[in-house]
Amino acid sequence: MSATPVTLQPRPIDTRPIDPSVDHEIQAIVAGETTAETCNTDLAAGPWTFDTRPGYGPGSSMGDVIPTGAPRQGQLPAEYREADEAELAARIVAAKHTLGERVVVLGHFYQREEVVTHADYVGDSFQLANAALEHPDAEAIVFCGVHFMAETADLLSRPEQAVILPNLAAGCSMADMADIDQVEECWEQLSDVYGDMDAPDAEGLLPVIPVTYMNSSAAIKGFVGRHGGIVCTSSNARTVLEWAFARGRRVLFFPDQHLGRNTAKAMGVPLEQMPMWNPRKALGGSSEAELADARVILWHGFCSVHRRFTVDQIAAARAEHPGVRVIVHPECPMDVVDAADEAGSTDYIRKAIAAATEPTTFAIGTEINLVQRLAAQFPQHEIFCLDPVVCPCSTMYRIHPGYLAWILEGLVAGEVRNRITVPADVAQPARVALERMLAAKP
Repeated sequence: MSATPVTLQPRPIDTRPIDPSVDHEIQAIVAGETTAETCNTDLAAGPWTFDTRPGYGPGSSMGDVIPTGAPRQGQLPAEYREADEAELAARIVAAKHTLGERVVVLGHFYQREEVVTHADYVGDSFQLANAALEHPDAEAIVFCGVHFMAETADLLSRPEQAVILPNLAAGCSMADMADIDQVEECWEQLSDVYGDMDAPDAEGLLPVIPVTYMNSSAAIKGFVGRHGGIVCTSSNARTVLEWAFARGRRVLFFPDQHLGRNTAKAMGVPLEQMPMWNPRKALGGSSEAELADARVILWHGFCSVHRRFTVDQIAAARAEHPGVRVIVHPECPMDVVDAADEAGSTDYIRKAIAAATEPTTFAIGTEINLVQRLAAQFPQHEIFCLDPVVCPCSTMYRIHPGYLAWILEGLVAGEVRNRITVPADVAQPARVALERMLAAKP
């Protein structure tokens, strides 16, 4: 008896649009509607449930110890805590309509989709600070990001403008890893090794030029400005290091060791000339000979989000997706950057995907909110996060639509809430460091 022929049908293509909301995915994980994993199920709750407690919130690394006295957010009124997503969205839209050009809302790439959808501008920290400059007549700048970003916007905006952070508990563990007292102590110890830090040598070079990443406090930016240094971003770090090497024998780079190491290595600086400075150890844990030979002194800081990415994740992506294009952020560890096809800033990643003319599979090593949003924006490509565990930046995730609605409705009522102001004695030298960065061209 002959077998009945079977016609194989192609697998149906899922044409449903990709949901850019990480919150929706986390809610589905907690409800058991998907087999995906999240690093902490508490992320499904509103941030007000833990805002009054010290810490960076669910999803943060256990090794991230928040400094004593870090800002905390007071209790959000019940009407905002109890409102659903649709009601909060409607209230935000209504408040923005009433305020008109009196307010500009800035949203970082790593913000949750429910917040970004209401932003007038979306970008990285420096792009958003520049966006604030384009609205000198706005009475208020609502910065949906973290504390150091709001400080930078305050430094660059007019004194009359109110810069607002919707949730005061939205800090940054990396920025907190370079404490101003620790940095001052480091500078004193380096002075004992190198001598007068303000005295150039026979070639006109200073012993050390301090360079701080944008992801640092205003106090650190002020320190850098006072000591002949400069600020950098992930997209211009090489240009800034070239600027610094033209003026000094070596660079003190903080707070992110990985951006400093990856950038200097790509410029040809040997790893043995990049000692780590651990602020809890004498001379940062190095010998005087090692410091004398140093070209870049790396602060012992890192981004907990980007430290989650591993070489094994890249290997798994390549095994499962032959031909995959792996792009990671330069805040990732060096072995991850070396194993990837490319490394670049958030804006670099976004532009690389936008420029791809043929359908491509991308494995991205950066914060999940940006990755999921890119997957939704470019459905012709397959875009996924290298880390299979859904774990957003714990502090960025503290900005919830409930807080944005509360801030905007307060402005409608004539009340400025959560204003961020940098003291004048810090602001002046910090602006100098930022202006040096703006003047440093590739």
